[in-house]
Amino acid sequence: MQLTAMTRLPDMYRQMSMAEKQERIKKAKKFFGTDLLIPGHHYQREEVIQFADVTGDSLQLAQLCGQESAPFIVFCGVHFMAETADMLTTANQRVMLPDLQAGCSMADMATMAQTNRAWDALTAQFSDTILPLTYVNSSADIKAFCGRHGGACVTSSNAAKMIEWAFSQKERLLFLPDQHLGRNTAAALGIPLAQMAVWNPLTHELEMAEDVSWQEIKVILWKGHCSVHEKFTVEQIATIREKEPETKIIVHPECTYEVVQAADDAGSTHYIIEQLKRAAPGTSWAVGTEMNLVNRLAMIHQDKHVYSLNKTMCACLTMNRIDLEHLAWTLDLLQEGVYQYEIKVEEKVAVDARLALERMLAHV
Repeated sequence: MQLTAMTRLPDMYRQMSMAEKQERIKKAKKFFGTDLLIPGHHYQREEVIQFADVTGDSLQLAQLCGQESAPFIVFCGVHFMAETADMLTTANQRVMLPDLQAGCSMADMATMAQTNRAWDALTAQFSDTILPLTYVNSSADIKAFCGRHGGACVTSSNAAKMIEWAFSQKERLLFLPDQHLGRNTAAALGIPLAQMAVWNPLTHELEMAEDVSWQEIKVILWKGHCSVHEKFTVEQIATIREKEPETKIIVHPECTYEVVQAADDAGSTHYIIEQLKRAAPGTSWAVGTEMNLVNRLAMIHQDKHVYSLNKTMCACLTMNRIDLEHLAWTLDLLQEGVYQYEIKVEEKVAVDARLALERMLAHV
């Protein structure tokens, strides 16, 4: 049995006390035992992450789901992550998302229609010299597109390896959907900014420097971004430099190029976590990434001063859609044999998308 996506959270869950919701979740975890896996992304709120069986960034969770045999996976993350989990698990495993509205604005910035239209225009101009890469923060359809065209997925952890691999295959690459991760990674590998262009899916135009010919372009960046990481600015960094010059600034490569250049260090979620773990006691760190994670790092590393680069930053709104009410509801229904908000990728899409994922995992 599967409920429709129009089913809404019953009011009773909003009216429950925190203790009652927690008790229901604990009861469900005990009931299912090893038959249930709850993966939790690092950006989840603290009240949810406490119930995760495994935590990690996109790459870690993709690998873990592919290795686990639990028949039921309740993914505390966002839609594209649950899609990836479904594609990397067996047909006997069911993947559920506690709230269907837990999506990703970045992933929504590259639709299949836009991508097909862009590919037709770009290959008409550049011929068969382009290999597509997509950040895992994308829909299964976009992953499948890359798989069909010889391309692959990337994460912020292995983007450099995947870009190097792409250039071993073709002369140019199309990087979807986050322009900042693509630009920052390519620049770190020594590719000049002048050899990068931006494809604007809304105007259907290739944006590039006026004094550069299209033949010189090596990297075509999709005009997409993370709404959280674009909120970090060089002005925020300058303020900290002036007031707290001893503070180290570390940011995620989804931030703009200017912010990454102005920071002391940049890296994936996993990299940021490891850097703070290794940092000396008493050091001060301003972190440019999602607020739930920054707050958790500050709580873990109380021997250091850890705070957000943007002190007025809000947590990722779509990640925050997963709450105790929806998790408790999903697990209550699961005990009744109801697969609420099951995420199922069509097999014809999954076949090509797996190719992209497998190429990525081969270069971890």
